[in-house]
Amino acid sequence: ICAKTSHMSPNCSYGSIFTPFFPQERRRRSFFLPEQLLPRDRTRQNIDFAYNWGARGENGMELVMEQEAPAGEVCLTPEAMDAYLDTLRQQGRSADTLAAYRRSIYGLYRSLPPDKRVGRGTLDRWRETLEDQGYLPRTINVRLAAANGLMTYLGHRELQATAALPPPAEVERPELTRGEYLRLLSTARVLEKERLYLLVKVFGSTGLSVGELPRLTAEALDGRGPSPVRLPPPLAEELRGYAARQGITAGPVFRSRNGQPIRRTQVTGEIRSLCRDARVPEEKGNPRCLRRLWQETQDAIRVSVDQLVVQAFDQMMEAEQFSVGWDAGKGVGMM
Repeated sequence: ICAKTSHMSPNCSYGSIFTPFFPQERRRRSFFLPEQLLPRDRTRQNIDFAYNWGARGENGMELVMEQEAPAGEVCLTPEAMDAYLDTLRQQGRSADTLAAYRRSIYGLYRSLPPDKRVGRGTLDRWRETLEDQGYLPRTINVRLAAANGLMTYLGHRELQATAALPPPAEVERPELTRGEYLRLLSTARVLEKERLYLLVKVFGSTGLSVGELPRLTAEALDGRGPSPVRLPPPLAEELRGYAARQGITAGPVFRSRNGQPIRRTQVTGEIRSLCRDARVPEEKGNPRCLRRLWQETQDAIRVSVDQLVVQAFDQMMEAEQFSVGWDAGKGVGMM
């Protein structure tokens, strides 16, 4: 019964919980529980469902129960994820750990389809996507650990990722240099391969993964739709010009001759072919190496900026010491 309207209403909910107790239930139901009947401990303990707390009233609070996904699946909600993080916080996890887990599980949430359902194999497919995006095994394993912990919290160990990634091999991965990247662009321009030129530039200057390429649409370029990544203004202008010349007014910018989104294998094949023409090792001719170059460039710029911030702050402190330092004007250390 809703605390406000005193009748069953699907519009009076403030949150949701997962429950295995009503497998045939398809409707949302609200239950008003007196304050003294609510559990004191907000950790999971022996409860077999995730929950979150509704708006508190004078005599109690509303607790909304909602049917989860079909058997063998679970629907993720921000409320359930926040409750999981709250449990970790109560267990004494550090702020850095909580921040890493929040990034991980919300990254999983954003990667899910609109119904936000997790089923068998979902986390394994997510792991493969992270690999395609160029994340290091250590980073992927941290994200999988957070997601597996969330599945345990929700009572669905069977939905966990099957295995973590093995540690990286001793052999270093090939790394594309900035000079080689620029040579690829120059070669594509000389050969008048505009689409290939733009593909290399998109992967090397935005961090876009090949799996996200179909989301780079004409609508994203002119503001009619969201863009999967931030596009530097010069690149955005080149993409708009290319789309206009190709007559692309809607849908993916990069497409095959039959109008379908360009395939992953075709992207890699064309970049490898360009590597041969540009005299760049072919093993470096893939979106993953280009994306890693973007990451390393971003990291190097951040390090430089951080150093400038530290230097500027130290200079400011030294200047202030002359007027407000403890020994300022006292002649300490002066003959």
